[in-house]
Amino acid sequence: MTERKPPGISWESWADRQIREAAERGAFDGLTGAGKPLPQLDRPYDEMWWIKEKMHREHLSFLPPSLVLRKEAEDAREAAAAAPSEAALRRILTEINERIRAALRAPLDGPPLRLVPFDIEEAARTWRREHEG
Repeated sequence: MTERKPPGISWESWADRQIREAAERGAFDGLTGAGKPLPQLDRPYDEMWWIKEKMHREHLSFLPPSLVLRKEAEDAREAAAAAPSEAALRRILTEINERIRAALRAPLDGPPLRLVPFDIEEAARTWRREHEG
């Protein structure tokens, strides 16, 4: 017995037709990864895989805000030490100090902050000794 399709109904759905026509136009040519196996198929299933992939692609951090600020403070210290001028050093440390003070007023989520604002005058004296001598 052969299967007969009902009159007026196509075996090719609207979506299938759109895909077929796009492929015929070459709309899928040159897609990254086309014709290759899906990456990470050999890894155990992780229901959060898509979130982790998105964060990796977008260079997002999943660190608690207090740890992010600690890292930014360390980066600011290094940037200030390498600043091309005392004015640049002062600008860098003023910006991070504002963020540190705000976090001290309204504590951030995560581990304790354990930061105090930088002593800009002391940092400027150190910078002058290292760059002017």
